[in-house]
Amino acid sequence: MNARKILLVIAFIVCNTITAQVTYLENSTLKFDADTNCQLRYLYFPNMQAYYDKLNKVYIFRDKGNWVEAEELPHLYGGYSLYSKVRVEITDYDEDKPYLLLKQHKKQFPYSKKGHFTYQTAAID
Repeated sequence: MNARKILLVIAFIVCNTITAQVTYLENSTLKFDADTNCQLRYLYFPNMQAYYDKLNKVYIFRDKGNWVEAEELPHLYGGYSLYSKVRVEITDYDEDKPYLLLKQHKKQFPYSKKGHFTYQTAAID
């Protein structure tokens, strides 16, 4: 009986270890930019001045003056999703606070209400 308990505990530990490794592999599948050596982790939405973190699968946006993370955007953002409207892949930053570069991103990727974009990295769906 004790041998069964020991085997069960060992099997449990092995299964948890394998699951942890698989989760790590899933999170590390982001592509790298060869020029900047950064993971292509964030999408920037110029029309909302918000970000999407592909690693953690959350939106990063301002709410009442504070930056928050959420799996969905609040209704005031008009129901935008990851695969709709205009988005730009950030190629030169892969740390945890992309909003620290918001001023730079606003200048680099200006949003036009008429839908005209002067940069080539934008994707319009």
